Parts: sequence; structure tokens; C-alpha cells
Amino acid sequence: MKVLILSCGTGGGHNSAALAIKEELDRRNIENEFKEYLEIINNKVKDHVNKLYIKTTWKSGKAFKTVYKLGELYRKTKIKSPVYALNSFSKKKLYEYIKENRYDYIVTTHLFAAQALTTIKKQHDIHFVAVATDYVCIPFWEETNPDYFLIPSKELKKSFTDKGIKEEKLVAFGIPVSNYFSISYDKDKQLKELKLDSSKKYILILTGSMGFGDTAKILKGLLEKAENNLRFIVSCGNNKKLLKTLNEAHQNDNRVIVLPFTKEIYKYMAISEIILTKPGGLTTTEIATLNKPFIHTMPIPGCENYNANFFYEKKMSLKSDTIEETIHNTYRLLNNKTLQKEIISNQSKYIDKEACKKICDFIEEQYKKQ
Repeated sequence: MKVLILSCGTGGGHNSAALAIKEELDRRNIENEFKEYLEIINNKVKDHVNKLYIKTTWKSGKAFKTVYKLGELYRKTKIKSPVYALNSFSKKKLYEYIKENRYDYIVTTHLFAAQALTTIKKQHDIHFVAVATDYVCIPFWEETNPDYFLIPSKELKKSFTDKGIKEEKLVAFGIPVSNYFSISYDKDKQLKELKLDSSKKYILILTGSMGFGDTAKILKGLLEKAENNLRFIVSCGNNKKLLKTLNEAHQNDNRVIVLPFTKEIYKYMAISEIILTKPGGLTTTEIATLNKPFIHTMPIPGCENYNANFFYEKKMSLKSDTIEETIHNTYRLLNNKTLQKEIISNQSKYIDKEACKKICDFIEEQYKKQ
């Protein structure tokens, strides 16, 4: 068995979900490869698409909101989207790559690759599954034809069937996350490893892989009300401008720890009392898998609104629509142990820590049926 795992770098979540699947397949000694789909097609196109995505999220994501709303409106026309047409042009290169490398099964965590694979499937005998990484059926998933859609929750089946996707294609395992988020950590040991003071309480602020949000303003508001034993860890992702701004603003304030991108963010999650995060589907799932009380900060308009609402309605998190509400919710949650326990209890109820393993079990089963 040889598996190709395809993703796209429009936000870090798709790649993280794909890499979690790769990690589990590696553990099982199943031959596999992870590729950003557009790398196979054209590296220049890949860079252009990724940069364009980042630009749409500037200024609170107003451009992304417009694009997402247009997508929702366009799907109502029942006409194939321009996005589908563009990805269908890639079918020849992608199919050649699949054949040359003799892949038996394909997994994609991104719509673009699923659209290209769908056009290939019309002419060739290929098998693939699509893994949804948001808590909603995003625009144009209905244009794709995987063998199965692996979705985040059984509660979301209606979101997919309402868009015309057959229920028998839907399998609800959850969003795959790395095994690092399923482990129970010794907090004192982790604090020592990270060279942090065990007598302090830590609040972690996550900004996504690109460093989104009004982080500087949120941090300023939190510091104004902070008690002496509180420390704030800010993860800036790949946003070098944010990293520089925060380092300069807080270089003499030992209450603030500013982090560049790190592959070991799970260690900082593990030692935090509570976490603030933008409502990306993957990061949100990672936090809930670790069973950490958390707050969703202002979302990039679009699928992140659905992510925040899903978790809030299931009482797995708090959500904030303004900076002021974020600050209020932070101290409300920090000082309410009963609320923290309720959130953790509901996370355990709705989020399956074994999702990635179950997805890989399913992939093996489907391969054997071919």
C-alpha cells in the first residue's frame, strides 16, 4: 500500500491535518508521501495562491469574508465554480504524478486537490478520501466526488447533505491531529523543560500560522488587568512583523514571552491555564484534544465563524466578537474553575482523541476492499 497525502498552504491547518495522517501512517510503516498539491502543478502558482490567501485575511479578513460570501452565493446557482475549472486544468500533471509514483490511495485535506482528483476520477480508476478541516461544509465541497468525506462530527452531517452530498459518503471521525496532542503531560516537567517559572500562571495567545488578529491590542488590555503571578505567552506563527512589534513593545516586561513559529507549540499549550485562539478548525481541535479551557478570539469571517459557533454551542469554549469581550472572557474563565471543568467535560464528549488513528484504520480498510 502506498498513499499520497495532498494539502494546500492556504492557512496552516490543512497541512497540519495532512501531516498528522502522515505521522500515523509512518508509525504503521505504511509507505506514504505528503505533498502540497500545487507543488506538483507549479511552484510559482503555489506561491501566488498562498500569498493571495494571506492578503485576503488582512484588515480583519474583510476581503476573505467577501470571497467566502460570493462562494456561498455561487453554489446556489448549481453551476460549476471557476475554482473547479481552474483545478481541473491540473488533472493531467496530477494524474501523471500519481501513476509515475504508483500510489494506491489518495487522501486530501484541501478542496483544491479534491476538485482536481474529481476530474481525474471521471476518466481513471483512482480512489481518494477528502478530509474536512472546518466545522461546516465549506463552499464547493459538493463539486467533488471522493469515495468518502471524512468529517469532523456526526452533528455536521446535515450541513453536508443540505449541499447535496449523499449521507452514505459521510464518515464522522473528527479532525486528525498529531499524537502530541493526545498525550498526558507532566506540567512541572514541561515547565522545567521550557525554562518557565512554576510559581506563575500562563495564558497562551495563539494567532495561527500567519499571525492574525489584533494581538497587540488584546495583550495591552490583558496586561492592564493582570495580577503579578500571570504571564502571557504569545505565539506569532510566521508573522515576523508581529514578532518584531511585540518584542520591541514588551522587551522590558517580564510578564510577556513572545514566540516565533515553533513546532513544539503543544508544550506551551500543555502548561497553560487557558488559551486564546483564532477559530481555525485544526488549532481548535488540537486544544480540545488536549482538554484545555479556551476562548475563541475574533474570527476571520467565513468558516471560522462556523467553527467558533460549533464549539460555543456545545459549550466546549467561550467566544468573543470584540477585544473588550476577549479580555472580559479571559479573566472570567481564568477565575471560574467550574466553568473550566464544564468546558473540558464537553470537549471529552464531542472530540475524539483517536480520530487520526480511526481515519488511518479506515484508509487501510478501504484499500483492502479495492
